[in-house]
Amino acid sequence: MSDYIEISAKTVDDAVTKALIQLETTSDKLEYVVIEKGSTGILGIFNSKPAVIKARKIMTVCDVAEEFLLKVFETMNMTVTVSCVMDEEEGCLNIDLSGDDMGVLIGKRGQTLDSLQYLVSLIVNKDREEYLRVKLDTENYRERRKATLESLAKNIAAKVKRTKRPVSLEPMNPYERRIIHSALQNDKYVVTRSDGEEPYRHVIVSLKRENRRDRYDRYEKRAPRERQNYRA
Repeated sequence: MSDYIEISAKTVDDAVTKALIQLETTSDKLEYVVIEKGSTGILGIFNSKPAVIKARKIMTVCDVAEEFLLKVFETMNMTVTVSCVMDEEEGCLNIDLSGDDMGVLIGKRGQTLDSLQYLVSLIVNKDREEYLRVKLDTENYRERRKATLESLAKNIAAKVKRTKRPVSLEPMNPYERRIIHSALQNDKYVVTRSDGEEPYRHVIVSLKRENRRDRYDRYEKRAPRERQNYRA
């Protein structure tokens, strides 16, 4: 919610109209309290009193998010268009940014975009009883990054199967780690787990236990001389 402003006019209706103009909003998003109804006085001239109201704009979560982001971009001297849609069914606030040089807002591996998303989440969830998920995107970066990570996961899984050795990926945020886990959750031969502490928490891809057992059994069946020359 925005702060109340006090407005006076000849009538309450006139004061409401002035509030709508001043707050740049519509009647369905205006909340006001009548402080003084006003009076016309004698003959409509003497002892007349203006009507006084206190009014404020009802801020939706989209309004709050847009206002915050536009202030950030103004500080950065960037002109960015903010499009916000509330997905009630998914309980998610989808925000898309467009403008010139969006690479600056994406940052290295999306770190700047993730930071902005985190800040917006803090702002819109302040004083909310039910948590609202926020998804901030630009130039379809999230989908492109998801496709890249899914391809990476499959390549790493193939390497683990080939070398029979676990592979540790670079540190990732929780969202990106979930993509890796999801991409390989149905793989019959490898398993994934997260290890380490933030911000260095990363995913490790390794063979499943039964596959390591099969490998050991095959090793035991080799002739003694073959076992001596065998390398993992």
